[in-house]
Amino acid sequence: MRAPEFWDAPPGLAVGLLAPVAAAWDAAARLRRAVARPYRALLPVVCVGNLVAGGSGKTPVVLSLARIAVTAGVAVQVVTRGYGGRLAGPVRVDPVEHDAAAVGDEAVLLTEVAPCWVCRDRVAGIRAAAAAGAGAVLLDDGFQNPSIDKDLSLLVIDAEYGFGNGRVMPAGPLREPVAAGLRRAGAIVLIGDGDPPPAVRATGLPVLRARLEPAQADSFNGARVVAFAGIGRPAKFFASLRACGAELLSAHPFPDHYRYAEGELFRLRREAEAAGARLVTTAKDWARLPPFWRRGIEVLAVEIRWQEPATLAELLLGVLRPVEDRQAVDGHDRSAARA
Repeated sequence: MRAPEFWDAPPGLAVGLLAPVAAAWDAAARLRRAVARPYRALLPVVCVGNLVAGGSGKTPVVLSLARIAVTAGVAVQVVTRGYGGRLAGPVRVDPVEHDAAAVGDEAVLLTEVAPCWVCRDRVAGIRAAAAAGAGAVLLDDGFQNPSIDKDLSLLVIDAEYGFGNGRVMPAGPLREPVAAGLRRAGAIVLIGDGDPPPAVRATGLPVLRARLEPAQADSFNGARVVAFAGIGRPAKFFASLRACGAELLSAHPFPDHYRYAEGELFRLRREAEAAGARLVTTAKDWARLPPFWRRGIEVLAVEIRWQEPATLAELLLGVLRPVEDRQAVDGHDRSAARA
């Protein structure tokens, strides 16, 4: 879907009309959390999530954390739902066998850094990772999933977008009320310039500041470009190209996780060729393209640059500790085991 414009605007008629639906959404989520019996894994589980629907930069954060863990010698594996893919899992992603249509675009990118499991039942995904020898799990998304006991939950926030209009879906972009989400967070990852939202500052949670920066900015300086993107906020991608010094002849936004038809790709390629321009997209979009159509389409990859990488590494690796004293407990045994 493409985020409605009123999600980032002062409340108006649409918000008022959708308010009852938003209240029902929130009530259902509260009930789900109240009756949940979380699974406590034998290995550490670090969750990276967000409070809003759409592109906050969550996937680049997971990629960066996986690299930190791997460099530190932690046998980390990633568990993700595989949004947009057809496989329910649990299945370990094989970059030769699986494409984005099977496991989703995010899983295709994640498996380049660490072993990645796709599973709609995330508990089953964590168990599969543990059986395969994982020493720790990075949970890509799943912050709102109450079926798993997390050792650390990082909330990713786009400093520019914040919490949109502050309303719960579908009246706004929030997956749950801000206050409820912040109470379960262990730290905030704030991406971009600007101060944390007031609600975040009031919690006293650690704030890990970072920027999303192009990995090869110089290669696009002065280039004539036709760009397209089907991500949460395509405008951010187009702005990144301009910041690299590219001359953006045209920018084509598509809905998040969009599946491109061959006719659309043909028209984009023809437009770029007619203008003598380079055709450029995001890494996630490129992962969804049929192999034949990837030829001649370039990628502007972005990566996370941490303001205080040592602080982040200390927090992350402090959680990914030996777990000999843990007990694997499903919800109904969990209280007794902790007593």
